[in-house]
Amino acid sequence: MHPISRRSFVAGSLAAAGAAALSRPTVASTPSKQGAATELTQFDYGAVQLLEGPLLEQFRANHAYFLALDEDSLLKPFRQKVGLPAPGEEMGGWYSWSDEFDPPNNMTGYVPGHSFGQYLSGLARAYAATGDKPTQAKVQRLVQGFAAAISPKFYADYPLPAYTFDKSNCGLIDAHAFAQDPHALPALAQLTDAVMPYLPPKALTRLEMAARPHPSIAYTWDESYTLPENLFLAYQRSGDKRYLSLAQRFLQDQEYFDPLAAGDNVLPGQHAYSHVNALSSAAQAYLMLDSEKHLRAARNGFDFVLAQSFATGGWGPDETFFEPGSGVLGGSLGSTHASFETPCGAYGHFKIARYLMRITGDSRYGDSMEKVLYNTILGAKPLEPGGFSFYYSDYNNRGAKTYYPERWPCCSGTFPQITADYGISSYFRSLGSIYVNLFVPSRLRWRQNGARFALEQRTQYPYTSGIEMRIDAERPETFVIALRVPTWAAKHTAVSLNGRSVSADLQPGAFLPLRREWKDGDRIEYTIDRPLRLEAVDAQHLDTAALLSGPLALFAINATESRFNRAQLLAAKQLGAASAQWRVEAESAPVTFLPFPDIEDQQYRLYHDLQS
Repeated sequence: MHPISRRSFVAGSLAAAGAAALSRPTVASTPSKQGAATELTQFDYGAVQLLEGPLLEQFRANHAYFLALDEDSLLKPFRQKVGLPAPGEEMGGWYSWSDEFDPPNNMTGYVPGHSFGQYLSGLARAYAATGDKPTQAKVQRLVQGFAAAISPKFYADYPLPAYTFDKSNCGLIDAHAFAQDPHALPALAQLTDAVMPYLPPKALTRLEMAARPHPSIAYTWDESYTLPENLFLAYQRSGDKRYLSLAQRFLQDQEYFDPLAAGDNVLPGQHAYSHVNALSSAAQAYLMLDSEKHLRAARNGFDFVLAQSFATGGWGPDETFFEPGSGVLGGSLGSTHASFETPCGAYGHFKIARYLMRITGDSRYGDSMEKVLYNTILGAKPLEPGGFSFYYSDYNNRGAKTYYPERWPCCSGTFPQITADYGISSYFRSLGSIYVNLFVPSRLRWRQNGARFALEQRTQYPYTSGIEMRIDAERPETFVIALRVPTWAAKHTAVSLNGRSVSADLQPGAFLPLRREWKDGDRIEYTIDRPLRLEAVDAQHLDTAALLSGPLALFAINATESRFNRAQLLAAKQLGAASAQWRVEAESAPVTFLPFPDIEDQQYRLYHDLQS
């Protein structure tokens, strides 16, 4: 939220696996609670354990950061507004009440308590992933403290009631579902009663908000159109039909989902993150109501986003979508440093990609997750004490990593949520099949026909091409392990089992299904050929391109004035096995290129004006 713009499988033996790869798996569908069926289902948080590597490191850092936050400080804005004793220090920034709030000139005190629900959600998900009892206890204490302060008074003269209620709803339903908090759902019922007088009769666009009387511009930035996703989830987890009714009430059909379903791109001019986030409401409407219209809207909307994305997978420069064919993406390289609202945008991107992957079984949604993972969120700088957060990935021709100037912005809330979600984004399942989506150091545990199984990945991908998977099996069982074959994977991509090559027709942009009787100690070696390639920034700037190795976008370091031709870039050399450094021989001197996660405080450049 920017204060101004705002942001088939194959039967038979393993050798038969070469018959076909799957773009949509021909497996039995699994019904959701009600409504539509899905091709794939998601594992529980506790089924996936991240192993040593950058994803685990980032998750641990966020978990520890939020576990250490003072509970009285987190609860202070709610207690203050309703006149309860409010010990603890002010957190400041966006999070605390302030007489200095004067939008858009001074955003101190912008949305007090806004991210409390996200911090609660992140901790609840972290508990579900780790089983850490102090984390569970903290979640439950925070819920009790929050419940005692819930009052309609909090929302009086509050600029973004729907925005903050949505986050609080998410936190409470996650505390219930993932931290087994018995008080969370009663607190949500109380919270819903409190906010109802302050919610609009329907989801309002920004223009509709601006047309209503408002004391300041901040009151025109509320996001009631994002409410349905968590309201549908509240209904699923509680059975209270009030949440189902509210979810349907706030579906923004006329202005957003109806035209998207019809193939009309209505994204231009809209705030980027919140409208991608709203696509998850359309996905939930499909799952709960079996509404094909909303599925079309979610798929078409996401396709429109992908069509105007950077080589990194990021989108929405200046937090805004633009007219296709306008060349704005290329133009933004010299006009803004606010290229992609990263923790929030990555969180919203992963959510809708997971929904669509579950619903359709299409591996290409996994490709998009992979791109965003390695080129945006995994390179986010860690939260600093006091709530200073990495906010924008910068693709300017003179790019650098910086912190957002205001303390406790929205991206401080989505950061712990997406890192807690890394495990559930890595694997999926269907009847008789396990799908490996992300190639990350991790261990998946599950039961197959009642027998205990585990699949462990060891890899330094995408810095190397090799991924090793080991199977631990209580007894032999026959099922499919399906491996995602990225759309960019080249001809030397290969699979072997227990050291013997598998003859397989690996189709990029599909899953490769390996069906066999899996035994304890079986080992899969998967090698993904990572070709160097160039991607133009948009169709209007075909000679302005980024260099990629597999899913990794490579950034020129401290060489913003260097110029290259296509041959020079495509001759880049990786400096050793699993090295983070690539070298490009330029006319003046060699230039070092790094992936985004390996950039620290250097200046960098992603796109290059190619010389003839």
